[in-house]
Amino acid sequence: MSEVGGIAKDQLKSFIDRVERLEEEMGNLRQDIKEVFDEAKASGFDVKTMRTVLRLKKVDPEERAQQEEMVKIYFDAID
Repeated sequence: MSEVGGIAKDQLKSFIDRVERLEEEMGNLRQDIKEVFDEAKASGFDVKTMRTVLRLKKVDPEERAQQEEMVKIYFDAID
């Protein structure tokens, strides 16, 4: 393994190449996701609501229930 300035060139190049490939894959996945949302919108679904549902699905059900209760309390307070 050759070194330049104390850095293993081959290993560094390998890391850089891997990150670049992964970034390209992420870009492709983002485009695929956009296409799914476009298709859903064309079918009459509300994409903003779908994004909210996806975000909330990632939250623990108990924590989500607590958040929903707090939102209800806040809305009741400002009515």
